[in-house]
Amino acid sequence: MTTYHFIGIKGTGMSALAQILHDSGMKVQGSDIEKRIFTQKSLEDRNIPLYSFSKENIEEGQVIIAGNAFQDDHEEIKEAQKQGLPFYRYHQFLGEWINKFTSIAVTGAHGKTSTTGLLAHVLDKAFPISYLIGDGTGKGTEESQYFVFEACEYRRHFLAYHPDYAIMTNIDFDHPDYFKDIEDVFASFQEMAENVRKGIIACGDDEYLQSIQAKVPVLYYGFNETNDFQAKNIQTDAEKTTFDVFVRNNYYDTFHINTFGEHNILNALAVIAICHYEEVKTSDIKEIVSFQGVKRRFSEKNYQDQVLIDDYAHHPKEVEATINAARQKYPNKEIVAIFQPHTYTRTMTFLEEFSESLSNADNVYLCDIFGSAREGEGELTIHDLRKIVPDSQLLELDNVHLLTRHKDSVLVFMGAGDIQKYQEAYEKTCLS
Repeated sequence: MTTYHFIGIKGTGMSALAQILHDSGMKVQGSDIEKRIFTQKSLEDRNIPLYSFSKENIEEGQVIIAGNAFQDDHEEIKEAQKQGLPFYRYHQFLGEWINKFTSIAVTGAHGKTSTTGLLAHVLDKAFPISYLIGDGTGKGTEESQYFVFEACEYRRHFLAYHPDYAIMTNIDFDHPDYFKDIEDVFASFQEMAENVRKGIIACGDDEYLQSIQAKVPVLYYGFNETNDFQAKNIQTDAEKTTFDVFVRNNYYDTFHINTFGEHNILNALAVIAICHYEEVKTSDIKEIVSFQGVKRRFSEKNYQDQVLIDDYAHHPKEVEATINAARQKYPNKEIVAIFQPHTYTRTMTFLEEFSESLSNADNVYLCDIFGSAREGEGELTIHDLRKIVPDSQLLELDNVHLLTRHKDSVLVFMGAGDIQKYQEAYEKTCLS
């Protein structure tokens, strides 16, 4: 029996793909660094063998799937090529795998993980499906009708996919270590649109998505009157957000979600639109209210009089949306932002924008920049951001006790690096 060997199996996409293949009856194993990463619990629960990197892991009869973070000079990749084994990069293998199903790609600069998770949750209530979510969650079903997956634009990897449908949440300038400018980002999404086989669901409130050209129908969703699917009459209470959906200006139904902020309404509207297009029963679509979220997206804990929120926000617009969602859910509490910038190139590119986004919080703590293996440090430091964020303070592992001073408050830990270590240190030293 063929063994699928994953090089870098603890990566979020890689872990999810390994779970899918395992659930689909394949023999799966993988290698990675020894440090424990949150994605590996799901692998361990499935008894998928995990090894440290070594060329000895590579054997005859394997199909090799390598994570995009690893270069061709990696010892396992070199050994696989030496032995002439079938070899795929993550996005290449996924691009072939999705052809077995009615595939729905979810892409966009922001919101794709949450939207993928929400769509998978709804369809999973109605059909046998498989899904790959960018938080490391994957599920495979041999008789799957749909395959829902997150498609990342970084380095144009999503051009390896030719899905039946695509949800496009927004287009924004990010990954400045690869994309030249917003026009370069738009060009990649335009190429992606040309790969879609049946239809595109796009946010019509996004000026760039309004310009997308495609050979398939494009349905638009959003708050503006011109959209095919429009959210109106929005109301919030302590537990949920309620809104009416109009389809081409005709009332369709009223929906509830247990999240807050306009970005979460838009995510739900995208899911409602694709499900409506695929004639999913309205009663099944309404299961959006039971969605408990994806990992590291507004994940909440309560400790005494404080609420601790862990969120993946790492772009200025995501930081702003996360702080605003916290403000909307907890209007009478102090909102404290603890932010760790992710990559020097992104921090340098959006220095002023980060300052503006963070100013929406009542208090701001900054953690050292989390660098990337794909870039050098340069001369930028966290102090460059601290200078332009009024009254901000530097948070380090040995002074996390500073957060105890914020009584009856919401602490929002944000970042795409290892921001969790600051929250864990705070919980361990100050709340135990």
